[in-house]
Amino acid sequence: MEKMSTDELPLTMSFSEEQETVCIFGTGDFGRSLGLKMLQCGYSVVFGSRNPQMSNLLPSGTKALSYSEAAQKSDIIILAIHREHYDFLTELTEVLSEKILVDVSNNLKINQYPESNAEYLAQLVPKARVVKAFNTISAWALQSGALDASRQVFVCGNDSKAKQRVMDIVRTLGLTPLDQGSLMAANEIENYPLQLFPMWRFPFYLSVVLCIFFFFYCVIREIVYPYVYEKKDTTFRMVISIPNRVFPILALILLALVYLPGVIAAILQLYRGTKYRRFPNWLDHWMLCRKQLGLIALGFAFLHVLYTLVIPIRYYVRWRLGNLTATQAIAKKGNPFSTSHAWMSDSYVALGILGFFLFVLLGITSLPSVSNMVNWREFRFVQSKLGYLTLILCTAHTLVYGGKRFLSPYILRWYLPSAYVIALIIPCTVLVIKFILILPCIDNTLTRIRQGWERNSKFSKSLNGKTDI
Repeated sequence: MEKMSTDELPLTMSFSEEQETVCIFGTGDFGRSLGLKMLQCGYSVVFGSRNPQMSNLLPSGTKALSYSEAAQKSDIIILAIHREHYDFLTELTEVLSEKILVDVSNNLKINQYPESNAEYLAQLVPKARVVKAFNTISAWALQSGALDASRQVFVCGNDSKAKQRVMDIVRTLGLTPLDQGSLMAANEIENYPLQLFPMWRFPFYLSVVLCIFFFFYCVIREIVYPYVYEKKDTTFRMVISIPNRVFPILALILLALVYLPGVIAAILQLYRGTKYRRFPNWLDHWMLCRKQLGLIALGFAFLHVLYTLVIPIRYYVRWRLGNLTATQAIAKKGNPFSTSHAWMSDSYVALGILGFFLFVLLGITSLPSVSNMVNWREFRFVQSKLGYLTLILCTAHTLVYGGKRFLSPYILRWYLPSAYVIALIIPCTVLVIKFILILPCIDNTLTRIRQGWERNSKFSKSLNGKTDI
């Protein structure tokens, strides 16, 4: 085999056949990082700067010129400058005429201006073809290599040819362009990087509220009640014991809340007799947050496991076991072995282990790197079928934990039941309704609705039960 010289090897597989020149206005961190990336991918890069002589940090192989000179070198100009400095562009109106201006700017606040930066740019230079792109990519991602979601570049513009040119550049850089339509979408694209965990907000607030509620509920039952009636100081329970009651309760409730919106949606579709009506906004948002709810639930399950593992080394537990052993030794009498208690204890632990294993499996398959490796049917099987199995196991784990005490009057304190009894309300409700929905007489109707059949549709009646695919 003939050996190739190293000079003949391309730096990347994305090189253009002919070296294209791209102009970048701005020599800040993002402009330099983008210029270096484009240089590595085979583009010729020229920078436009207000002080070309002071630009000493530019990548090797590029050059800095004045804005006017740089603009004449390319028909694609990337503006890596803030909106506040756009005014100088009015002096370059003739030079920028018919050129493609790529706006990469972001604002400091959501909806900071009446119009988007890209639309403002189009007003300043009306003869230029403005495209919004690259504002969701950071300088760090360009330097270190973008991964997963950070590969996505939202692109919008009114000129389809200009937009296509920019999308070709995005692909050459190893990124994924997502066409968002006309320049009217620029405002939404500019707001996107400013959103702080938008899908996590509702799950987080809900978790905090539930955590505070159940913590104080347990404090009233296990600390305040014994102090009032028995003058016992059990405040030390707030560190390990009470959190270890709250965490599994939250894990179970949040897991049930992952599947509750799907059940509600099915009931709505059955009631309406069609799938062609929008769900209420609150239900839409709830369904979009299911992944986040599940991951937070998994986090609480992990905390429960960790807190349970430290139980044997707690001073209170060691003192209680030692005291019980000494008492039995002095009395020369031990507790008889109970087979039923052994069954309950082992079943409780086994259900917890199996439930936690499936819980972790659900969390792993929700990761993009894993979910992208399975098809839709496999993903749905894991998240739906195994998800409900996880909910069944975790609910059974809680039920076995309560055992005979579940509805016993002596566990009430100030007429308040144990916290785990309250925790079972939502999971049991979800499982009961789901069991009803999978009955053949109901499931067949629901399947037909989801395939396009409508109860009150003349078209559906004329088809005699046939549905569109």
